[in-house]
Order: sequence, then structure tokens, then C-alpha cells
Amino acid sequence: MLTESVERQYLSRIQNALDAARAAVSAFLPGSFAVHDRGGRDVVTEVDRKLSDVLRESLLQPGEGWLSEEDADDSARLAKEVVWIVDPLDGTREFVDGIPEWCISIGLTVAGTAVAGGIFNPATGELFLGGINSGVTYNGRQVSSACKTSLSSAVVLASRQEYKRGEWKRFEGREFSVRVMGSVAYKLALVSAGLADATWTLSPKHEWDVAAGVALVSSAGCRVCCTDNADLFFNRQETLLPGLVASSSGIWHEVLQLTGCRDPK
Repeated sequence: MLTESVERQYLSRIQNALDAARAAVSAFLPGSFAVHDRGGRDVVTEVDRKLSDVLRESLLQPGEGWLSEEDADDSARLAKEVVWIVDPLDGTREFVDGIPEWCISIGLTVAGTAVAGGIFNPATGELFLGGINSGVTYNGRQVSSACKTSLSSAVVLASRQEYKRGEWKRFEGREFSVRVMGSVAYKLALVSAGLADATWTLSPKHEWDVAAGVALVSSAGCRVCCTDNADLFFNRQETLLPGLVASSSGIWHEVLQLTGCRDPK
């Protein structure tokens, strides 16, 4: 893993990259960009492409690997120890629809483990930054995860699309409240900062969807695992992961029982 001093250097690079992305995305006003619909809700805009270019230029250095939703995958990353895994715009549909639940997501993995990350929501101005050695900051302020010891009265974040498809019906009538929103990366960031207690998605996600969020929740001392008892590691040849479960540590076992997952530790 990284030493504290090396981690600080990586976090500085993430911060600078997010600052550059903030400047780039500010140039795109509603109605000023092209939208390409690839079917269903899978939408790509020229903003995604622009942000990916900005992030790559800001982050990637010789000897490091790169995995981005918007770039062709280069298998050379598989031989790299340090790999950047980014989603230039997680929640593209929300961005297009003007819903403030999208973000720019940067994850840093070392030997398959997500060790640092940054997530920025330009619509709300929220910046989440964290590393395993240093914890998580929210808009520059050190924060901690929620401290509930019971799911009773907890706030659980759900995928808007999963909710619409009826996949959350079995969680209705519980003592916790469900808040529906877009962008899995943003949901994970909110849990890491103690602004929500748990989130889970029982649908497969790509590495770029969750790498930064996993780094943040781990840095905050929260718990996270894959569904289907799958190992949670990154920089795989197949980038699609099964679902993901994350929560503050005090309610972890309740969350596992509710979702039918097994504690990997």
C-alpha cells in the first residue's frame, strides 16, 4: 500500500484533476452540448468525452495504467501496479435531465485495491476526497462515517432505476428510510461522509462506476463488499462486477442479513 507521504501526492493529483474537470464542465450549459442515445437510458454526451480527456491529461504518468468508461480499454493496464479508474461523468442521464445527482469520479488502485479517490458533484459543489491513510474530507473538512448501531431510522440510498424497476419492493415497510437518486459513485461518497448510512445495488456495475466510491467508503472506515460472495478487487480483465453493498460499520451485519450477502472477512 501507499505511505502517507505518497498518498498525499496522489491526493494532490486527484484534487488538481478535479479542479481541471470543474473548469471544463462549467463551459457546458444545458442545451449547448450534443446528446447521443445508445438505447434505453444509456446516454453519452460530448461532455463525457471532454472530461475524460481532461482527466487523462491531468492524472496519467509513465508507468501507470488507465481505465475509463469513455476510452478504449488497453490491456497493458493489467500489468501495472498503479492504475487510475475513472468515470468522467457518472450519472449522465441525470446530467442531461438537469437532476443534480451526477459526479466526476476518480479512483486510484494499487495491486487491485482501491486506496484513494475523489468524487466531485459540480451541480451541488460537493467535493469528497480520501485515502486509506488520511480518511475522508468533505469540501475540505475532515468527516467521519455515520455512527448508527441499528438500521432503525437509517437513511439508505437506492438507485432510481432499480427502484423504478421494482427491485426495492422487498425492502419496503422497513424502519429505515429509502432515498432514491442517481449515480452510484455519488451515493457511495455520501455514505463515506456520513451523509447517509448505507447504499446497495444488486445489479452489476463496472469498475469505473465504483472504484472511487469504494476507496472513499474504505477510507472512512465503512464496510463494503460485492454481492454473490465475489472478491472485491480492481484492474480485472473483465471490468463488470456483481452488485455492491456499503454501509457504516455499526449497521454492517444488519445490512448483510437484509441483502443476503456474506461478510468477506
